[in-house]
Amino acid sequence: MKATRADRGRFIISSFVFICFLCALASINEVRYDSLLKFGRCALANINMPCKLNASTSNTLLAQSSSSDDEIRILFGILTLPDQYERRHFLRLIYGTQTPVGAKVDVKFVFCNLTKEDQKVLVALEIMRYDDIIILNCQENMNKGKTYTYFSSLPEMFNDTEGPNPPYHYVMKTDDDAYFRLQSLVDSLKPLPREDLYYGYVIPCPSMDPFVHYMSGMGYLISWDIVEWIKESDIPKNQLDGPEDKIFGNWMRDGHRAKNRFNAKWSMYNFPEPPTRCTHELWPETIAVHLLKNQEKWIRTLKYFNVTDNLKPSKLYHIP
Repeated sequence: MKATRADRGRFIISSFVFICFLCALASINEVRYDSLLKFGRCALANINMPCKLNASTSNTLLAQSSSSDDEIRILFGILTLPDQYERRHFLRLIYGTQTPVGAKVDVKFVFCNLTKEDQKVLVALEIMRYDDIIILNCQENMNKGKTYTYFSSLPEMFNDTEGPNPPYHYVMKTDDDAYFRLQSLVDSLKPLPREDLYYGYVIPCPSMDPFVHYMSGMGYLISWDIVEWIKESDIPKNQLDGPEDKIFGNWMRDGHRAKNRFNAKWSMYNFPEPPTRCTHELWPETIAVHLLKNQEKWIRTLKYFNVTDNLKPSKLYHIP
């Protein structure tokens, strides 16, 4: 009888402990559910009505989003002209069919103020449809400050207390006759610093030293802190006239900026024909090809890199 009573006591105590454990587990799950529910409500709320999350909720959400924070954010600015409608539509095909892994690449077409009535209609329609155009407050030019206006305008456009800081890790300036393979670009950036970086194809063409002169205007990339410096410093404001890529290199030299430099030669180069000291044969290690001045050069380049390999078979078309 004594053994039976002892067993019954142990059973009651064990049952009580187990019930307490279940209650604690339920409380933890309820906190997690409430946090998730509150976050969902915040996400659906009007963006002008900020949500108040407690510390534990913020920490939980921060942990859940840590993987997305590892993505490189790139603003990819293509300097062009308002009337280049066909070229923009073509480039939307080129970059819209690339999906780089490990980065968020925002491709934008950049030009100065509109001056014609048809531009005001057609460009407005493009913006409504694609939302990929930046119109700078300047008169259209190549070597009289357009590049400065581009970089110096970005902090006011994109710095947002509600968004990521910085809004972009890197900003690219390139031309509309250059073809970039975005995944190759992203892969080359992954091991590089995200501050005080100046990246591109170093000039003069035979040189491999990124500190000799400057990066070619075919396409150069800088970190966001340099973008902010361009906006605030008087050095760029006082040097606007001249070849824009060379002038940009002067800014970096005179401002003692861009201590981190990366020469992407010969993964960046001019189209192989006509041959010069800046050209290179098309090859698999390519990041960018420049001087694609006509459709024949574009097609040869795109065919070499097999850009249509992912075309899915369908009964709707037949492409031999």
